[in-house]
Amino acid sequence: MSIIREMTIEDYDQAFILWSQIEGLVLSEADSKPNIASYLQRNQGFCFVCEADQQVVGTILAGHDGRRGFIYHLAVNPEYRKQRIGHRLVEASLAQLREIGIEKCHIFVLENNELGHSFWTAAGWEKRSGFFVYSKTP
Repeated sequence: MSIIREMTIEDYDQAFILWSQIEGLVLSEADSKPNIASYLQRNQGFCFVCEADQQVVGTILAGHDGRRGFIYHLAVNPEYRKQRIGHRLVEASLAQLREIGIEKCHIFVLENNELGHSFWTAAGWEKRSGFFVYSKTP
């Protein structure tokens, strides 16, 4: 049996191992323990883990900028897929975002992440076009 609960920094080590094993999930310095601790503090109530067999088997990081929600690091251990864990994690975050009035949420999926594209399309998310994402390290 699995449970969905709010993510805490105590989940970081297990979450990072899970993220490292997920094809299509890119990690960077932004995913260091201090940075994730800061993210969790700023986005309390929006980030969740799924626990099964006393281990973290799924994660979602979510937050908002006051207008739009953003999802990062939706990950489910391959051994636990096809149990709707990903859907439950997404719905937990979206419910919290809706509660504070956020009506639209975005997720960035790498172009070559076919599994990610399949998941989000099947879940009813619309693939956007017509713009590019630019990034810069300050």
